[in-house]
Amino acid sequence: MAQSFVEPEKTPLALLLLGQDADPDSERGVECPGDLPPASDPDLVARAAAAKAALGDRVFILGHHYQRDEVIQFADVTGDSFKLSQQAAARPEAQFVVFAGVHFMAESADILTADHQTVILPDLAAGCSMADMAAMHQVDEAWQTLTRWGLAESTVPITYMNSSADIKAFTGRNGGSICTSSNAKRSLEWSFERGERVLFLPDQHLGRNTAVRDLGMSLEDCVVWDPHKPDGGMTEEQARSARMLLWKGHCSVHGKFTAESVDDVRERMPGITVLVHPECRHEVINKADLVGSTEFIISTIDAAPPGSAFAVGTELNLVRRLALRHPDKTVVFLDKAVCFCATMNRIDLPHLVWSLESLVEDRVVNQISVDPDTAHWARVALDRMLALPGVASAPTD
Repeated sequence: MAQSFVEPEKTPLALLLLGQDADPDSERGVECPGDLPPASDPDLVARAAAAKAALGDRVFILGHHYQRDEVIQFADVTGDSFKLSQQAAARPEAQFVVFAGVHFMAESADILTADHQTVILPDLAAGCSMADMAAMHQVDEAWQTLTRWGLAESTVPITYMNSSADIKAFTGRNGGSICTSSNAKRSLEWSFERGERVLFLPDQHLGRNTAVRDLGMSLEDCVVWDPHKPDGGMTEEQARSARMLLWKGHCSVHGKFTAESVDDVRERMPGITVLVHPECRHEVINKADLVGSTEFIISTIDAAPPGSAFAVGTELNLVRRLALRHPDKTVVFLDKAVCFCATMNRIDLPHLVWSLESLVEDRVVNQISVDPDTAHWARVALDRMLALPGVASAPTD
């Protein structure tokens, strides 16, 4: 008998969307700025439907997997960040692309879509804490240090999709490539054909997990570059002997899961399959049964036979949606208590209605526009990724 979905406990130590507390056990305390608004009233739902109908094919709404249900119901397509941007680019008849996601995703959509298409982010406060952990001035300073040490020429930058457009452009200018959680292994293999080491931005966990788990490196091959310390907090010799220079960044949601989370769920639910995202910490990856991208998590649970049981280490909106979609299976959240992706949840129905109704009135609000030079070099880095064998036709995140 499958177990129905149980909301994580709202404990004082949780990264709660309710309240103002931070979790002292997470890598970086995340304060959630107040309560989520209650489910929107039927009037807002009707207004969103009416505005979308009035715009017709002129608008294309993209909904990220981590988005709340009341917004997802109006998405034309759902998926992960780069997949959604590609789908928007494949709809040139859509004058307006409304991205129910976060800022770096909307930037990617603007880079990939045609000049006549306008990309809109319903709430400009919807950022990404991971992307914000690598500021352009910090990355420039790091590259200058590597240049001073004579290491830049033998170092290939690889930047995770979850990064700002200017970091993607830096990667393109310096001979590097973008990667997703699905193709990080192939991206690293490509980079080591061209250099002795990789500067991996901005998520240290995806870089470490891919290098050690997928490429057989040791933890000693990986060193963490801390942008808040002089010279990244390391010596020239440490950088020279490393194969992976991992930027000190992480996902504040996936970084919450711990090895204890895995032990606890196995004790409570013997025989359960632990399925986690590669943005999780290395010790969590080592204890999990299955590791993969958001698309991998979804397809794995979709394909599992009735009666299967999964503890899933990824964002709560998606885990809940999967549990409700599969009442014949047990799908639970890996941790007892954790925050939603707080910035993703800023895209709520009131903001979506406002952006759509503004378009109906011929007013463009919250347009996301990447300057031509940045867009060019970011596209160079993206094209290098897409040129890797099998990447263009494979899941992207």
